[in-house]
Order: sequence, then C-alpha cells, then structure tokens
Amino acid sequence: MKNKEQEAFEAAVKTMMRSVGEDPEREGLLKTPERVFKAYEFIYGGYKEDPKEILQSATFTSSNDEMVLIKDIELYSTCEHHLLPIIGRAHVAYIPDGKVVGLSKIPRVVNVFSRRMQIQEQLTEQIAEAIMEALDPKGVAVVIQARHMCMEMRGVEKINSTTTSSALRGLFKKDEKTRAEFFNLINAPMGNRY
Repeated sequence: MKNKEQEAFEAAVKTMMRSVGEDPEREGLLKTPERVFKAYEFIYGGYKEDPKEILQSATFTSSNDEMVLIKDIELYSTCEHHLLPIIGRAHVAYIPDGKVVGLSKIPRVVNVFSRRMQIQEQLTEQIAEAIMEALDPKGVAVVIQARHMCMEMRGVEKINSTTTSSALRGLFKKDEKTRAEFFNLINAPMGNRY
C-alpha cells in the first residue's frame, strides 16, 4: 500500500516525464514512477543513518598509534545542483589515540554521506569531521577523486575530468612527514593483492 508521500513522489515523476516530452502512460513507463521512488529511497538512504552511531558501534581500545588507511573506497553520490551522479573513490586514514574502529565502519561512513545530495567538497569535510568527532584521533585525512556527470553529460561536457578534494585534520595537517606518507600510500600501486 502506497502512502501519500510515495503517491506525491510518483505524481511528480509523471509530471517530469511529461515535461521532457514522454508519455507516462506508455507501456514501458507505467511502473517507472514506482521504480524511481524505490531507487531514490536507496540512493538517498544516507539521510536516515547516523555516522556517529555507526562509528561508535565498533570502537575498541588499542595501543596502536600508527596510520590506519583504507583506500579506493568506491562511492556514488548525487550532485545537489543537477541531481546527476558523482562517481569516485575515497581514501580515508586516521592515526589512533587510544582507540580504533572496525575497518568496515569507515566505508559505511563514506556511504552515509555519499547517499545524500552533495557537493564533493562538503562530502570530504563531513567524512573527516565525523571520524574526528567519534574517535578523537591524532589526525584524519580524507581524499576524494571523482567524476561529475553534471560536467560530463551536460554543460562543458568534459569527459573523464576528475575532481580531487582533501580534508586534513590534526597530524595530517600539522606534520609534513605524516602528510607525505599518506599521499605516498594512496598513490602507490596496489601490487600483489594477496
């Protein structure tokens, strides 16, 4: 049973389809408004998740004080200006100060913020801030490299251009050697995966 919110959403999709010259009653499009509603529920699921709760659900005491890096985290987001895809990868590192977090929680936090309407610069900052707040580490570094379909599919139509953004906190911002180590690691080839 559809609620009023879903009915309104589906009506808006039909209006959009008509405005671009389509017939929402055409056989192939009859279920499109419902499919779009379900897709948007997933794509924008980040609004319903709390990154702090995710990080704190798997935080452990540790004597480790060396960099922890998870690189090449795939991300899919949506440009808040055009509602077109942003496709990229994130590299996230932190230096523990008495506690570490389960490794799977870092990509989950990337997903929480990616699954919202975004600009890349804000996305990068939000990930860094969430980790700083939840773990209080000695430092956090986040780099995102992404392609923006609003630049490729429309406007300037620059195919394969990549935008890189970074957010550095604590030792990654203050200490040149720590920062250099991070950038060397994220730019190093993966090599043998096992």
